[in-house]
Amino acid sequence: MRERYVLDLNEVGDTQVAVVGGKGAHLGELSRIDGIVVPAGFCVTTDAFRQIMPSIDDKLARLDPDDRQALGALSAEIRRTIEAVDIPEEIAAAVSAAIEQDTAYAVRSSATAEDLPTASFAGQQDTYLNVVGTAAILQHIRRCWASLFTERAVTYRIRNGFDHRKVHMAVVVQRMVFPQASGILFTADPVTGDRTVSAVDAGFGLGEAMVSGLVNPDVFKVRAGAVVAREISAKQVAMHALPQGGTEVVTLDPGERHQPALTDVQVVRLAALGRRIEAHFGRPQDIEWCLVDDAFQIVQSRPITTLFPVPEQAGDGSNHVYLSVGHQQMMTDAMKPLGWSMWQRTAMAPMLEAGGRLWVDAIRVLSTPAGRAGFLTMVGRADPLTGDALETVLDRDDFVPTLPDAAPSGPRVVAPPEPIANDPAIVTELVVRSEASLAALRRDIATKTGPALFDFLREAFEEHKRVLADPLSIQAIMAGMEATWWLNDHLLEWLGERNAADRLTLSAPGNITAEMGLALLDVADAIRPHPDVVAFLRGVTDDGFLDELPKLAGGVEARDAIDSYLDRYGMRCVAEIDITRPRWSEQPSALVPLILDNVTFFAPGAAARRFEEGRQAAEEKRTELLSRLRDLPDGAEKADETARMIDRVRIFTGYREYPKYGIIARYFVYKRALMAEADRLVRAGVLAAPEDVFYLTLQEFHEVARTNQADDGLVARRREEFRSYQALTPPRVLTSDGEVLNGAYRRDDVPVGALVGVPVSAGTIEGRARVILDLAQADLEPGDILVTAFTDPSWSPLFVAITGLVTEVGGQMTHGAVIAREYGLPAVVGVPGATRLIADGQRIRLHGTDGYIELLE
Repeated sequence: MRERYVLDLNEVGDTQVAVVGGKGAHLGELSRIDGIVVPAGFCVTTDAFRQIMPSIDDKLARLDPDDRQALGALSAEIRRTIEAVDIPEEIAAAVSAAIEQDTAYAVRSSATAEDLPTASFAGQQDTYLNVVGTAAILQHIRRCWASLFTERAVTYRIRNGFDHRKVHMAVVVQRMVFPQASGILFTADPVTGDRTVSAVDAGFGLGEAMVSGLVNPDVFKVRAGAVVAREISAKQVAMHALPQGGTEVVTLDPGERHQPALTDVQVVRLAALGRRIEAHFGRPQDIEWCLVDDAFQIVQSRPITTLFPVPEQAGDGSNHVYLSVGHQQMMTDAMKPLGWSMWQRTAMAPMLEAGGRLWVDAIRVLSTPAGRAGFLTMVGRADPLTGDALETVLDRDDFVPTLPDAAPSGPRVVAPPEPIANDPAIVTELVVRSEASLAALRRDIATKTGPALFDFLREAFEEHKRVLADPLSIQAIMAGMEATWWLNDHLLEWLGERNAADRLTLSAPGNITAEMGLALLDVADAIRPHPDVVAFLRGVTDDGFLDELPKLAGGVEARDAIDSYLDRYGMRCVAEIDITRPRWSEQPSALVPLILDNVTFFAPGAAARRFEEGRQAAEEKRTELLSRLRDLPDGAEKADETARMIDRVRIFTGYREYPKYGIIARYFVYKRALMAEADRLVRAGVLAAPEDVFYLTLQEFHEVARTNQADDGLVARRREEFRSYQALTPPRVLTSDGEVLNGAYRRDDVPVGALVGVPVSAGTIEGRARVILDLAQADLEPGDILVTAFTDPSWSPLFVAITGLVTEVGGQMTHGAVIAREYGLPAVVGVPGATRLIADGQRIRLHGTDGYIELLE
């Protein structure tokens, strides 16, 4: 087929991105929407670009993402080569035939990886305005081609996984528009995410004055056909086109500077056009517009890729309020489809997926006065920011309906459990029950394969939920939590003792997560005496190292120690609620840096010594508090009740961590069975790789196993979606309108400039902040304060080497808080933006009792 180098805009549409790029395809599609005016023009197709690719092939092979300096130099060299290339005569003739002499044009880059639903590439390539004459247009076409290789465009592609050789550049050449005003229309509020609000940025003249930062735009907000907010800026200058080509910046008359660029009537009309465009493309749009003689022309529209997706249930026409499950589980990363669908199937409450995260709809429980009060109390205790976000929604009288007090659906407020005795045998019995259920699961799943495996899993999930809902287990968890709250509340009232339970829970018995951290110190003890093993571990780069250890002096002992640890804790990993994440047993090299740090920074016997020091400190605190209480009026009665509560918290608070351990242990059994099934499908030629199943929901995986047929295109699309979801930050609360809410701390008792959070473990510590987002990249020294986004139980081995903890997500009873208290680490959690606002290596002072962080340098 003979290449076509030029296509008129009315010939192209959304199916031709590979031919005319994202911008060209969208403009062609826009021109087909009734009532939408798009300036006439044509596209120089990717066939033309491919004709000049041979001139840069050798340079593309040398682009090295790991060498930033060389990357910048080579990118510049590629651009110079393209800008100097001779455009083939056939292409030049096609362009010349399509333009009208003495007519001004806008020349716009249009890459094939641009304006996509999951990656907009906005601003990555170039646009040139008011270009006149064939020679000038051809030169600017070269510049558009070259803009595919700016350093930022090359880096963006690398970061988003796009192959340079598979991304091509088309060029859009449109009749130049000479507007009285121009700007951007967002069909959803880009700040709040609210899909019911359109936002309009407007300025005089060409929009490039706003894009380049020369002027601040007027900003209008539109809801339901009316302007609901406006901010008119002082516009000192405007950009206009010159008759001979190019643009100029002109100073506005004083009388114009404070005039709105659009009237309210025009703003509302523009917003209506935006809704029409949004309906056509099926998602919120970022639209570039121009006003010419009171008529709007659209010069671009692309998806808004930064909005957090809304659960599909939101399309049912009623209001919903979604709470982030990730913030409750201390894992806000995006999950792959198999991961979130497994958690859905095994969770105790109905959950919805959006943006690779799970959400619980709280609208019903918030709609009844009694349910609302109890739910807000529970949520506020767990995470004050989520509680504040919900209060913000409730303050809008028209969003959450008020219904009679009846049994609501959705998240349930757990009724206070019946009290149980202060008996350690209760915890022992619960652990025995859980271990028996797990053993039965391992036994019964062993022979299951194909569709029978998925039938078995349905039954296994019912047992999974039964174990989670065990009334005695819930009683034990609540007993520890309520004893903690009782001690903090009463000892503050009676003695002025803040966060008293923090010290009283040091080295509480039976805490499986705390034991996991200390057990890795014991592994270090087994390795430390063997220098050959230590040296070998420092060079470990893959997960086959355990097989090599026995060849070294002391290697058998080292391997046995690590194997023993993995037998007990190998089902754990970072972000462990996502079944697709590699477990420590699957990726034991993840533990090597932690083991080596323990070898370096700790003396033999550190685990037992630390536990005993904590136990003694808790006992001393108990003795001190009871003594002080007995000196008060009614002191004997208060001391007796406090002693009972101290016993209660030490018996039951450690068990708080066990149910999660049981869940993850069961998850590892499920995963092994599912991956064996994936291996079978690979051997049968149904799947290309076992990990393809990560991008299928559990139900879709079942269907593939039943039919022995898989949709490779679906897997590829899911990979791309997941990559885009990874770049999104989930809010604590999300409404069905798309509004994101993260809450705020309403405190005035902290120093100016301090970062505020939730105090979860008492004490004040000063030290070096280490901002760590990946456990495998941890580089800590004694005295460091760990600053991270969130910690799940897998982070606890790191806690033995730090002196304080700061996280962006968390509450009083989350895993990181519980372990911080057990280890005696001052901790503040739920600190918004902590990993961004605290620099790695910066000295900070952490106030774990009062809940804030001071930045010292």
